[in-house]
Amino acid sequence: MSFPILSLLILTPLIGALIISLSSSSQLNNQTIFISGLWITTGEFILSLLLPVFYDQKINGYQFKEFHTWFDKFDINYYLGVDGISIPLILLTTFLVPICLLCSLNSIKSRVKEYVIYFLLLESFIIGVFVSIDLVIFYVFFEAVLIPMFLIIGIWGGENRMYATFKFFLYTLAGSVLMLLAIVYIISVTNTGNIEIISNFKFGNQIELILFLCFFASFAVKVPMFPFHTWLPDAHVQAPTGGSVILAGVLLKLGGYGFMRLSIPFFDFASVYFQPLIFSLSCIAIVYTSIVALRQEDMKKMIAYSSVAHMGFVTIGIFTLTQDGMNGAYFQMISHGIVSAALFLIVGVVYERHHTRMISDYSGVTNIMPRYSFFFMIFMLASVGLPGTSGFVGEFLVILSTISVSVYLTIFTAIGVVLGAAYMLLLYKNVNFGDVKSDIKMLSDLNRIELFYFTCLATLTLLLGVYPKLLFKMIDQSIATGIL
Repeated sequence: MSFPILSLLILTPLIGALIISLSSSSQLNNQTIFISGLWITTGEFILSLLLPVFYDQKINGYQFKEFHTWFDKFDINYYLGVDGISIPLILLTTFLVPICLLCSLNSIKSRVKEYVIYFLLLESFIIGVFVSIDLVIFYVFFEAVLIPMFLIIGIWGGENRMYATFKFFLYTLAGSVLMLLAIVYIISVTNTGNIEIISNFKFGNQIELILFLCFFASFAVKVPMFPFHTWLPDAHVQAPTGGSVILAGVLLKLGGYGFMRLSIPFFDFASVYFQPLIFSLSCIAIVYTSIVALRQEDMKKMIAYSSVAHMGFVTIGIFTLTQDGMNGAYFQMISHGIVSAALFLIVGVVYERHHTRMISDYSGVTNIMPRYSFFFMIFMLASVGLPGTSGFVGEFLVILSTISVSVYLTIFTAIGVVLGAAYMLLLYKNVNFGDVKSDIKMLSDLNRIELFYFTCLATLTLLLGVYPKLLFKMIDQSIATGIL
């Protein structure tokens, strides 16, 4: 396609945000602003569907390329393109952002205009990360994502939102400074910001180790890996429901994407050298955070800790450096993006009605909210990894790939699956079964809007579980190209 579709995907939310910001507040009520945001983000989703339609799976490498010179002296350019690794994450982003706005219709009452604008900016920056082929452009978008997310949690979050936002900001910034230093060195040595060229450049082994750690510092915080995970539960608990959905659904995937797109292709020697370290940290994350999740009394915090455990499977799969492992890790990223987003929406539904997230405050919900309990069951089983759901495919491939690496690694990942089943089944039992508590008897079941987005998420969860080839046929060749 000669049509600049990637630039349009970046610009559409930006232009929408600009139009809404220039509109007079007296002319727009809250509902009109939300509807405007929904039209813009829905149009963005429809536009993104052109990517898989016109993407040629037989061609290896980037497609839909756009190139404009920026800093000619250092060969830093506005260079965009996508491959099989980028497109599903772009679709996931454009799919979840309208849902974030839909779930906020009744919960966000103040500064609605700014809320919608920040989500549009966030969508634009995230897509910019996934389409960048120039290292500097990648870094600009990668860091820009931090700003609207910081504001979403800081303005519309809970009572301790300032503590959570500054913790989130400082953790992310610390890692990003190291990555920036590494990028400056790489460009000074290679004389280019082109990711394709840098991937074929051979650094010295000792330099590779240092550069890898600099990138690792940034991506490990985003994933987040143990022990850099402590910002995540606080951020999730304090964030509004829409913020938690986009944070768990997409932002955590930026770290995994960075490992696959930059760390492994750039630093092949270091990727092998640091395998034991990454496997160790990932195993600790899977087992430790699963045990912590078992002890949580807050539903949102439990799901937040479960996200750390699930992303541990992703980092293990990526650094097995095998086709099955990386396929499984990528599938797990997409599945987790859907299922964790749905689980945070599940918590948001009852929190809006009863204004508490404590597990002990709920019992027998299935008797008064049967449709809610039905969808809760689907997403709980997907999180557990039940065959027939998207959660099974990624975890199964990752565990399968670990057998060729280490039996101990297989044992730890298997323990993680068992612990994951324990805390999710316990959560579902405590909330949905038993006698109905008197103070929740008047809770209403899902409304039409909630029913719509839960149906969309459940359909996608089951479709990918039954027909995983839908995703694999797009990512197989691109992942195979990036394996050492």
